[in-house]
Amino acid sequence: MNESAALQATPLNATHRKLGAKMVDFGGWDMPVQYKGILDEHKAVRTGVGVFDVSHMGELVVRGPQALDLVNWIATNDAAKLKTGQIHYSGLLYEHGGFVDDILVHKVADDEYFICVNASNQDKDFAHIEAANTFQATVENAGARYAQIAVQGPKALAVCQKLTATDLAPIRYYWFVDGEFAGVSARIARTGYTGEDGFEIYVRPDEAVAVWEAIFEAGAEFGIIPCGLGARNTLRLEAKMALYGHEIDATISPLEADLAWMVKLDKPGFIGKAALEEQKAAGLSRKLCGFEMIGRGIGRDGYEIEIDGVKAGWVTSGGPAPTLGKNVGLCYLPIANAVPGQKINVIIRGVAVEAVTVPTPFYKRAK
Repeated sequence: MNESAALQATPLNATHRKLGAKMVDFGGWDMPVQYKGILDEHKAVRTGVGVFDVSHMGELVVRGPQALDLVNWIATNDAAKLKTGQIHYSGLLYEHGGFVDDILVHKVADDEYFICVNASNQDKDFAHIEAANTFQATVENAGARYAQIAVQGPKALAVCQKLTATDLAPIRYYWFVDGEFAGVSARIARTGYTGEDGFEIYVRPDEAVAVWEAIFEAGAEFGIIPCGLGARNTLRLEAKMALYGHEIDATISPLEADLAWMVKLDKPGFIGKAALEEQKAAGLSRKLCGFEMIGRGIGRDGYEIEIDGVKAGWVTSGGPAPTLGKNVGLCYLPIANAVPGQKINVIIRGVAVEAVTVPTPFYKRAK
């Protein structure tokens, strides 16, 4: 029996296998972790262009005369400030202030919002929003209607422009347009999870293979390569982009996760608002911060952190930062210690290895 038989597969699964990708179980999905190698894929995105299959991500659609009211009730950011064609990052919270998920909210029209959610959370997010829906609005669990391909890197614009009549250059970061791409209807969003410029292309699942092939044909002159989840992780870590289940989960609030900027406490009520106001008034006890290894070793997810021999926190994500040539990580520390310059020890296989907290993001692309 094929061990991946029980896993969900994207429309590009056979394509990845044909390309020789190393496949892994990622939250119940059979996904490519790497093709030729994580370092080559990471470098391609930082210096040229790489392509990711992110069709496992979920999509929800909120429609109706009170679509805005529902979105603003279930999410932390203020969707009333979005213009048509604009996107923002937001949080779905429980009443106690912990994360259900982190999401991207797209304003399609005054009465329609398109929400991109994490793959493993799609059904949970849908149920959470449905349970909160006392408004004149409908919620659709629309993931089966979309495949999503991410084209990322400094050459992403040049590649994508060859495949659409829509002028892509004027699309600002975190905006989108609906148009044609590689001969099919597509939603083209200028977002990403790599710290680089790039586009997320949403198309119908039965059109994904043709669109993927068109992207590679258009990008051949730029040395385009396919990239897996391994490079996606090193890229997002360098850019300090949160990963659900690591930096954020049901036990962590946006204030603790250093994501206070996506929480608008001045807007009318939303799920979790009272808990966040209480936490803010009382003062945080812990906060997410970045660190750099001084001693030899890598601070992996879940490793304990000690300060002066006393357990102080834990690593949420850690690994090499290929662009910087260093080993870095993110961790939770007591609020008094969550400042740059704090000497810490990461406990690696029972050994205390020296590290120091540093400003984040570790990497920021030049404008």
